[in-house]
Amino acid sequence: MQPVAKGRLIARVDAGPSDVRAVQALRGRCFRAGTGPDQDAIDLICRHVLIENRDTGVLVGCFRLMLLSSGVCIGDSYAARFYDLSALAQYDEPMIEMGRFCIAPDVPDHADILRLAWGAMTRHVDQAGVGMIFGCASFPGTDVAPYQDSFAMLRDRHLAPRRWRPRVKAPKVFRFVQRGRSTPDAKRALTAMPSLLRSYLAMGGWVSDHAVVDDDLNTLHVFTAVEVKAVPPARARLLRAVVG
Repeated sequence: MQPVAKGRLIARVDAGPSDVRAVQALRGRCFRAGTGPDQDAIDLICRHVLIENRDTGVLVGCFRLMLLSSGVCIGDSYAARFYDLSALAQYDEPMIEMGRFCIAPDVPDHADILRLAWGAMTRHVDQAGVGMIFGCASFPGTDVAPYQDSFAMLRDRHLAPRRWRPRVKAPKVFRFVQRGRSTPDAKRALTAMPSLLRSYLAMGGWVSDHAVVDDDLNTLHVFTAVEVKAVPPARARLLRAVVG
């Protein structure tokens, strides 16, 4: 992928080990409270997208990509460690997993970084003919209490179609689909949701019916996916406009 630039920001694919180490260091700040780099074996089979300030060269955001030829390969994904994705093994188009998305905590232009990230992702999707984008969207911490409205909204409006719905695999989960029928406060629900998850939902995305309690990364996460054909045309035009 050629670099994608917008304003002061540029997104590019890693050029080698030094870029991967920089990505892992930023992820360590975001996911491990700066106690060390965040790294795993999945890094070795992914491409890493770096989002940098063009004026300073400072890394301000990143994510990793894993391209799958179809759902037959879904077991190779990071998400498959936590979710039973056997239903998606029947998916017959190319898929791409977007993982470990994070933004440096000390930068102000989060919306611009997220927009450029999705623009870069759109270029990958178009070039590879991808039919589905998926990943894990993380809520900070493992206490469900601050996110009750968010989970209620996901339960009521954004559950995966039954034909693709992930099943429970992880030992610790929060089954929000089984909770009471309380009506969520929409403002509180959206405010508490991670920006990446809000983006998925705005594109017509859907989620698993439970959240995984990830003590290692101190997060609650839901499996999240969007079928490219479901993205509203106006939204798709805006994403493609980012990359020119």
